[in-house]
Amino acid sequence: MTAERTSHIRPLVDAGLVRRLVDTQFPHWSALPLELLDPAGSDHVIYRLGKELSVRLPRHAGAIGQARKESEWLPRLAPHLSLAIPVPLAVGRPDFGYPWPWAVSHWLDGEVATVEALADSTVAAVELAEFLAGLQRFEAGAIPAEDVSEHLSGGSLADRDRSTRAAIAQTDGAFDAVAMTALWDAALSAPGWDRPPVWFHGDFHTGNLLMVDGSLSAVIDFGGLGIGDPACDLIIAFTLMSAGSRAAFRAALDVDDATWTRGRGWALATGLNAYTTYAAVDPRVAQQTTRQITQALIGR
Repeated sequence: MTAERTSHIRPLVDAGLVRRLVDTQFPHWSALPLELLDPAGSDHVIYRLGKELSVRLPRHAGAIGQARKESEWLPRLAPHLSLAIPVPLAVGRPDFGYPWPWAVSHWLDGEVATVEALADSTVAAVELAEFLAGLQRFEAGAIPAEDVSEHLSGGSLADRDRSTRAAIAQTDGAFDAVAMTALWDAALSAPGWDRPPVWFHGDFHTGNLLMVDGSLSAVIDFGGLGIGDPACDLIIAFTLMSAGSRAAFRAALDVDDATWTRGRGWALATGLNAYTTYAAVDPRVAQQTTRQITQALIGR
């Protein structure tokens, strides 16, 4: 069944289903207990399997390619990166009415990174710059063009133009519509990436960073992994950092003005999308996205 035909499917995933999937496809893990991780984000249902493993099952068709993408690429990327990333162990097949591939990986300990803990940390900002630099240095030139277009394309700001302008109009009053429009126009008109395409994480925000004892420890959720313009990964500068740590991050990554402006555009567009979708029903998302949008408008 194609992603287009399953675009509206939201399968019911519960412990009984996950238990059956694991026990029949990976019986060597059948004795390990399952524990639901809640909340686990909008893309996957996540169960901890024993102490060392996690099971991740897509909630919707937009996330169905992640298991195979991570299984193929994360083991190759890991040796080049300065922070831990997931270690894929197996990709499960659809069964028992569940329609998509799913994944088993090593469990990564840690708490989700927070603004309160890391916003003013130049050490953390430089660590994140080093992680992205390592990702960008990984050889991207040998990937077949059809793989990039089908599996590793990250889209563009222009693809988000209509939805972003609609969100600007929708949130006028909560935020400065004139300032948002000016930033969005600047991001769209900024010169594009004119160097060879590089790897990007594609969803580089606080929810996908882990910390242990107040220090960064891991980067997770590589569903947006792709090759092209790395400006989308600059979102982290506006979701996590303050002005001082943001300056350290930009200097360490050596970001030019055009890429920085496009990065601000990505932060605005993704922040508005999350705000208009979730803020009314989730105060945590409202707080996070309000900060992301206002920091993107500040820009420095």
